Amino acid sequence: MANITRIDPFDDLFRGFFVRPVEFNNPPAQTPSIKMDVKEQADSYLVHAELPGVKKEDIHVVVEGNTVSISGEIKQEKEIKEGERLLRSERYFGKVSRSFQLEQEIDDAKASAKFNEGVLELTLPKRAASPTKRLTID
Repeated sequence: MANITRIDPFDDLFRGFFVRPVEFNNPPAQTPSIKMDVKEQADSYLVHAELPGVKKEDIHVVVEGNTVSISGEIKQEKEIKEGERLLRSERYFGKVSRSFQLEQEIDDAKASAKFNEGVLELTLPKRAASPTKRLTID
């Protein structure tokens, strides 16, 4: 006589669900990333990066060749007064950073940055391509 085993496809799906219920109200805390828009113009790149809660003096931008690195730090302010106690804190405090590469190298001498209302605006001029030089062999 053959042994017949019955398999329930939903058994594996729900097996761990009731052991460790998922709490939908509090998603796990994640380090925020810098959200950006990058536009290419004829002679430059235009970058808008969101850095809410970061002060202008805590933002650092480094340009090396065609690589751009943006970093910032959100510093925690002491808001708890005597007699108060903190019940819940969901705001992020710490460092955020992001690096990306562009198609062409950047002329870092002409690059500029502005920061207004939590948005960093970078104007990154493209480096003029040097003409190809053919070497004469002696």
